[in-house]
Amino acid sequence: MDPTTDNAGSSGGARSALESLRTEISKAVVGQDPAVTGLVVALLCRGHVLLEGVPGVAKTLLVRALAASLELDTKRVQFTPDLMPSDVTGSLVYDARSTEFSFQPGPVFTNLLLADEINRTPPKTQSSLLEAMEERQVTVDGTPRPLPEPFLVAATQNPVEYEGTYPLPEAQLDRFLLKLTVPLPSRQDEIDVLTRHADGFNPRDLRAAGVRPVAGPEDLEAARAAVAKTAVSPEITAYVVDVCRATRESPSLTLGVSPRGATALLSAARAWAWLTGRDYVIPDDVKALALPALRHRVQLRPEAEMEGVTADSVITAILAHVPVPR
Repeated sequence: MDPTTDNAGSSGGARSALESLRTEISKAVVGQDPAVTGLVVALLCRGHVLLEGVPGVAKTLLVRALAASLELDTKRVQFTPDLMPSDVTGSLVYDARSTEFSFQPGPVFTNLLLADEINRTPPKTQSSLLEAMEERQVTVDGTPRPLPEPFLVAATQNPVEYEGTYPLPEAQLDRFLLKLTVPLPSRQDEIDVLTRHADGFNPRDLRAAGVRPVAGPEDLEAARAAVAKTAVSPEITAYVVDVCRATRESPSLTLGVSPRGATALLSAARAWAWLTGRDYVIPDDVKALALPALRHRVQLRPEAEMEGVTADSVITAILAHVPVPR
């Protein structure tokens, strides 16, 4: 049986549908395959993603193209210093005709929420996302209101300009499953981008660019069920724990990875294993997801930072030294 024509309940059909996302998104976004894969892994794990990159590298377009390819609803919030929590979650609005208050949902009531420049808004508004991200609901006037399913927050931040920003506290950083870096394109990729624009590409009109839904919520649900059945041996579990414990003992770090971080790494590795066509996790899956799953959960010592040490270099060194199960 051809897996591409199988029903949505088939693991093979769901994998084939999600694999085609990369091709579809490439019609709008050039050269960001790792970020696309990271977003798909986060959707499979019911996690959230922090996208870091300088302005103009297509972070917003990437999320919009993913939503269009999956036939999901998406909304964008530009985080600013004067943004209020109710601007994100929604609020009660008085209706003069009925003389009653009714709930007006905020932009968080969507499938893919793009929280643009999240570090530009004060902590009070940043924390309004915490309940939404963790509990998948918002509470207004004492009434909990569930969010749509699936629900993913893709928050962006600029790694260069920190003037007038409010860095995310460790507790909120820990709520993101992955931190993905969106780099500047290569020379050839940048030539391709400019060529597309010269040929009439409009980033605001993805349908005209040929982006079509190639998967849907039913494929995502079938994929999640298959990922949940992906086997994890005791040796792999111990390997994940050893990697995370090594970050707590690193002389370059003041803060290591928490047990929540270890759980995130294991979940992401399972999703990656399934995406690559296996129903079991191997050490290479853990290594492949270690940087995006752990880089935002560690804190460098000031003296190490001054010497040019980065979170990525510390984690890479740890992966090279922790014994790999056979």
